[in-house]
Amino acid sequence: MTHEQAVYLELLARGAATEAYDRPVLLARASGAGPEELAELEQAKQLALRVRAELEGRRRREAELSALFETAHDLAGLRDLDDVLRAIVQRARSLLGTEVAYLSLNDPAQGDTYMRVTEGSVSARFQQVRLGMGEGLGGLVAQTARPYVTEDYFRDERFQHTESIDSAVGDEGLVAILGVPLTLGSQVIGVLFAADRRARVFEREQVALLGSFAAHAAVAIDTAHLLAETRSALTELERANGIIREHSGVIERASEVHDRLTELVLRGGGVHDVAAAVSEVLGGTVEFTEQPPGPGRIAEGHATRDGDDWIAAVAAGGETFGALVLRARPDLDPVDLRTLERAALVTSLLLLARRSAGEAEQRVRGELLDDLLDAPDRDPRLLRERAARLRADTDAPHVVLAARIDRAGAGAEVEAAGREGADRQRLRSAASHLAATRHGLASARDGGTVLLLPLGPGESAAELARTAAKQLGTALHEPVTVGASAPLTEPLAHPERVAPAYDEARRCLDALRLLHRQGQGAAAEDLGFLGLLLADTRDIEGFVDRTIGQVVAYDRRRGTDLVRTMDAYFACGMSPARTKDELHVHVNTVAQRIERIGRLLGPDWQSPARALEIQLALRLHALAEAVVR
Repeated sequence: MTHEQAVYLELLARGAATEAYDRPVLLARASGAGPEELAELEQAKQLALRVRAELEGRRRREAELSALFETAHDLAGLRDLDDVLRAIVQRARSLLGTEVAYLSLNDPAQGDTYMRVTEGSVSARFQQVRLGMGEGLGGLVAQTARPYVTEDYFRDERFQHTESIDSAVGDEGLVAILGVPLTLGSQVIGVLFAADRRARVFEREQVALLGSFAAHAAVAIDTAHLLAETRSALTELERANGIIREHSGVIERASEVHDRLTELVLRGGGVHDVAAAVSEVLGGTVEFTEQPPGPGRIAEGHATRDGDDWIAAVAAGGETFGALVLRARPDLDPVDLRTLERAALVTSLLLLARRSAGEAEQRVRGELLDDLLDAPDRDPRLLRERAARLRADTDAPHVVLAARIDRAGAGAEVEAAGREGADRQRLRSAASHLAATRHGLASARDGGTVLLLPLGPGESAAELARTAAKQLGTALHEPVTVGASAPLTEPLAHPERVAPAYDEARRCLDALRLLHRQGQGAAAEDLGFLGLLLADTRDIEGFVDRTIGQVVAYDRRRGTDLVRTMDAYFACGMSPARTKDELHVHVNTVAQRIERIGRLLGPDWQSPARALEIQLALRLHALAEAVVR
């Protein structure tokens, strides 16, 4: 590194002005330096300027953060509202580098907004100006609750110019103005401004920074109002020391619940954790319910009395998730009421965050299962890595399930057509939750959902289908029919097996609906000879074993002839008299054998449906025996 290049490090170290960075190049050119040396110096200069700009940017961001932290500290030790608002306006002016900053508050009684705090202002008329709603830049911000910025106020036709406002702005000499709303919930209570007496462009970051200060100012005003309410209540109850202590305890509880709710959010607590914390602080029973009273009885952001109870809506963006209900506390003071309302707000934020995370995980799980079904040539190693990131079980045998909501009764088809989209979304959410809890995958498909779930120890595909149908039906309060495939070993290592298994599960689902078994779950093994036709594996031996296996095993153990007796019994039209002639035995022998068969197969073995399956199993068993011989 040359001496001239080292000069730039010295300039950076002492924070020299931008103009000073041209001097080393000028001196080198004056001393007759060659083009190569000048090029190196120019390169070093540009690098140093970039470093300087980066350092200035970081210092600016540090200053902004420091100002925000200082403002938050002022709020924590709030004593005088004017002092805090004045500090916010001063810091806004300093950080944005404007000549003037000011803050106005809305006056609901007169329907306008008035100047509350100014910094850098020299005009008395400007400091006392009042703006009607929609008048001037400030009136438009107060009316629309949106930030507005203008490079040249007097040439900007977006605002309603009035003689009184333009005169006040002209007296102050303002040209470029930025205004952001001060909001409490959905209510605008005022406007925070930063302005210059020359044309200027306000950057997006500056708009956001002024918005942050406006949020602090709104909190300060809200907190001051709450403290004013508390002081008023304490003043009215001065003579009763016991009541004073009670109200002091309320304030302490409010502080405690704030700290506890903050801690719950930071450590990832849940909805019921919030309810338990508020119950303890308020000295009552607080419950979260997903089915609050009708929307006309509760309002977002406010608690409503319901008999001896208080109900605070857990809602955000117009969507209601439920409510926090405080039981048996008819006399609730304003601070405790505010505590309940803020707990409802925290609960809504937790539910929104959980839902966002859940939707993201659902989408990723669905994409992996879609790839298994639609792109079986994917690299198995990559599939296993994706499954591992989702904590999906990749080692156990899996079953593919096809599920669909089924409604019975008159008009069900018309109703289903009107609710098809909502049903799909509800079923997908419930299936995704089931898949996550069982370390499997789920996706929407063909008007229903498809799941790939691992089998538990000793669990069969049919048992898993029945369990899934019951859990999904309970979650949706609707009958959900589930068809299952035969178990798959290592589906991620052999993705080509998943799509055929899904086809088998869908065939089982369709068979259940044709058999009027809506709301049930089953695999091919539950459907008798129909399952034999539906299954891809054509497990003939398994069908025979499930149907007459106990009788076959009994014959082998005891040396009896029950299988041949059943065959002859059906061949003789289920007549014991004709069967005894066919077997050349006494009719009592036939009766004893039929009784034994009934004990092994169950009392309904002669019903038409069972008899059909048993006769098919007898034929298949005879064929298998012939092949063995």
